[in-house]
Amino acid sequence: MDLVSAQQARRILDRIVGYKLSPFLWKKVARGLSAGRVQSVALRLVAEREKEINSFVPDEFWKITALLEKKEKFESLLIKKDGKSLDKLEIKNKAQAEKIIKELEGSEYIVEKVNKKETKRNPLPPFTTSTLQQTAWKRLRMPARFTMGVAQKLYEKGFITYHRTDSLNLSLQSLTEAEKLIGERFGANYWNERKYKAKGRAQEAHEAIRPTYPSKDPDSLKLDKNQYKLYSLIWKRFIASQMKPAVFDSVSADVKAKNYTFRSTGQTLKFDGFLKVYPLKYEQRQMPDLEKGDKLKLLDLIPTQHFTQPPPRYTEASLIKALEEYGIGRPSTYAPIMSTIQERNYITKDDKRRFYPTEIGNVVNDILIKHFPKIVDVDFTAEMEKELDEIAEGEKEWTMVCKDFYKPFKENLEKKYEEVSKKEFTEKPTDKKCPKCGSDMLIRLGKFGRFYACSNFPECKHTEPLEKKELGIKCEKCEKGELTEKRTKRGKIFYGCNQFPKCDFALWDKPTGEKCPKCNSLLVEKGKKIKCSNKDCNFEKNLAE
Repeated sequence: MDLVSAQQARRILDRIVGYKLSPFLWKKVARGLSAGRVQSVALRLVAEREKEINSFVPDEFWKITALLEKKEKFESLLIKKDGKSLDKLEIKNKAQAEKIIKELEGSEYIVEKVNKKETKRNPLPPFTTSTLQQTAWKRLRMPARFTMGVAQKLYEKGFITYHRTDSLNLSLQSLTEAEKLIGERFGANYWNERKYKAKGRAQEAHEAIRPTYPSKDPDSLKLDKNQYKLYSLIWKRFIASQMKPAVFDSVSADVKAKNYTFRSTGQTLKFDGFLKVYPLKYEQRQMPDLEKGDKLKLLDLIPTQHFTQPPPRYTEASLIKALEEYGIGRPSTYAPIMSTIQERNYITKDDKRRFYPTEIGNVVNDILIKHFPKIVDVDFTAEMEKELDEIAEGEKEWTMVCKDFYKPFKENLEKKYEEVSKKEFTEKPTDKKCPKCGSDMLIRLGKFGRFYACSNFPECKHTEPLEKKELGIKCEKCEKGELTEKRTKRGKIFYGCNQFPKCDFALWDKPTGEKCPKCNSLLVEKGKKIKCSNKDCNFEKNLAE
């Protein structure tokens, strides 16, 4: 019953925020918006990351690499001066780099010390919901919601264990089957039984996500394309988790030149272990056989310019990881949260499939931070998750947790209905006149961005796009109009004739302005290809061509 109480409290708290705060946004910003206990924090993370990126000022720094030789050529990076480590930004400009190179003129390059050791890389644990979503995005480019849909099918068919879990527990039966399979396929020297324990506040109600019958490899099952890909990932990850670590021979060598020290590192794979089943990126770097006191031949000193980089935009994988690390949400909530904040047009993806906030997303985020700071506070939300776990453990009474949240939230919401003006966020006067009734036109903010609207609304409902993005491409249907970038009611971009409704020609893919050499229809960009817009024509070429 403690678990039931925790679930009830979670549902009530989510509905208090969602049902009470969403209508506030409808009234003060635009219809169709929403707020949520977890989704609003996810939006804040994306919006604040974008602000970090936009305000980032890059710092210049230089690296100096020595190209050395002892029978074989190898590179060595400058790391110390006078025995003290050089900070990443120590060499600030070209002049400083050239000064160091001048100081090194005529130096002897002598191996000061060589460190050889064997290093091991352990396999990753089997999947939980969040790590499955993250890895499916990184390796298969499957969005979180799509991943969970495919996993649901695999679960229904009995091929995997329950896919909504934060546990790393594994049954004795699965470990026994894994040992047998690894011994038969790869040899007993590849097997290494491991038991894993989840970090943080895992509920441990289920096992980790694993193949129900480890002996059934992906090729032995009848699966469609996406099910095969995801099952392969789950199967390989589980089998690899019960295998020996990969072993590398690692070597590092410090090279002295006057009062400067350079360092080279090398690594070669000695035993593949779990990498035989679950490949991970690693770098093979060959080094010549060096001994202390060896004199090396300098072939070149290479200065290279670098700049510090801003933090990257979130991907689905990194946003889910951030939410999990902050202790926000549960495994079952991540996929719908990713979908919701995109469907609300709060965030969108760039050409590298990374998230950035839309204009409406930034406005909603700013309103919530200013007027409902606790709702979007990472620490407050994480603390609430902790309280829900304490209810599940019988340490707190669920009705009191809900009451303690609801009373101050309700009082603040009632106050903000009076204080906050819609015009503050959504209206801006202009000198433009309405072509229909002659009233002043306003720039208004809607769910999908800003647009011109008549100030005499609702008597006059005239609207215009804020900026018509003419492409300079003639409409191939009416041959009078030009194609412009437009948006559907749900915010999806398409390209239509500016003579609408007289001409209804439209394309979902961006036209290039070129004509198809086969049928003379417009060519469009589709992914990394240029294709003909005529569905009956199969002409295509690579974008680079």
